[in-house]
Amino acid sequence: MQKYWGIILVLTVMASCKDTSDQKNDIAQEISVVKVPEVNERFGFNLDEFNVKLDTVRYGDSFGELMQEHKVDYPKVLSISENFRDTFDVRKIRVGKPYVILQSKDTLAQAQVFIYENDPINYTVVDLRDSVKVYKDKNKVKFVQREVSGVIESSLSEAILDQGVDYNVTHNLANVYAWTIDFSRLQKNDKFKIIYNEKYINDTVYAGAEPIEAAYFEHNGKPIYAFAYENDSLRGLVDYFDEDANNLRRTFLRMPVEYGRLSSRYNLKRRIKYYGYKLRPHKGTDYAAPIGTPIMATADGTVEESTRRGGNGKYVKIRHNGTYSTQYLHMKAQNVKKGEFVRQGDVIGWIGMTGNTGGPHVCYRFWKNGKQVDPLREELPQAEPLHDTLKEEYFTYISTYKEQLDCIIYSKVLLEDEEDLLTLNQ
Repeated sequence: MQKYWGIILVLTVMASCKDTSDQKNDIAQEISVVKVPEVNERFGFNLDEFNVKLDTVRYGDSFGELMQEHKVDYPKVLSISENFRDTFDVRKIRVGKPYVILQSKDTLAQAQVFIYENDPINYTVVDLRDSVKVYKDKNKVKFVQREVSGVIESSLSEAILDQGVDYNVTHNLANVYAWTIDFSRLQKNDKFKIIYNEKYINDTVYAGAEPIEAAYFEHNGKPIYAFAYENDSLRGLVDYFDEDANNLRRTFLRMPVEYGRLSSRYNLKRRIKYYGYKLRPHKGTDYAAPIGTPIMATADGTVEESTRRGGNGKYVKIRHNGTYSTQYLHMKAQNVKKGEFVRQGDVIGWIGMTGNTGGPHVCYRFWKNGKQVDPLREELPQAEPLHDTLKEEYFTYISTYKEQLDCIIYSKVLLEDEEDLLTLNQ
């Protein structure tokens, strides 16, 4: 009997969630639809007015040669290269980048417009008609909210990917709960619900998943909500908090690489064969990984140094507050500059072999009150909680998301309950 009460409860939740959507549908049906003739428009031009050529920059191509092939006079090409360098540097077109040429429809088929696609969203227009105009613009970007839920059978990635969802959603969810759930110890029948936005260019081209807006994870029977919330409007910093406004993040990541092998620990009594077994203290913690592996800032902070020096090779040092600093040695290259503010998880460089090193790794150094200590033995501080002045606004903000999460039904649970109802009816 208790089992059937559970079924009734599920159906009640479904009905209450359905009522809202039915009301929306009723409203939608009252709106009359007026069909407007479609215009074949892209990049701000009616493509039906031109002959359209789509191509990509090939090895050896230059802007000047491309223009001459399409009957654009050399003086006009020279004017573009000299007068519009700040907007479009013709020397920096890259192999593999797509471009579009809009040609006149007459027998001359002369290029009227050249469009260089910097990336899937941003593009540069060179309007060759009459007086030349050069400007940057963006494709229309549309965000579509998506709900995903699942029940773990073997792994989190399998449960998400089986639904045709971007792998980055798995990565993002793991990052949200990185400090509260050990994803190597997930149990069968652990459950999750996610709300996030998918990005589309010109309504049709999928351009990736945005950060998770809200989530629910039930691990070992323990429910944990997570809501993205901007807790520092000046810097635009967003953290994840639970339904009681507790920060899910810790101040420091345990390691500066997502996938790496602990190859050498902090050891003040280390003796090295290469140096004749002389005592050479190792005040860092080494993580081995292939060259080019991203190195992450383990906490928010300001870059104090980004340089190259002696045996350290290329390195970055970050000051996190008045107590803690971290340093990352032997980089292939740095990705930040002195004075830059970085967030936990930002890529600050890549694994390399610069300086004194026998193999590709990052030597991670951890400073506390000006002294180097072992990060694996430190009691790392909690991340700052949500300020009391923001809590009332926070609880109001998350109420809609929490209600939406609670209304998402697991597909597996729904199927089991439907089977039970069929048995009851028989």
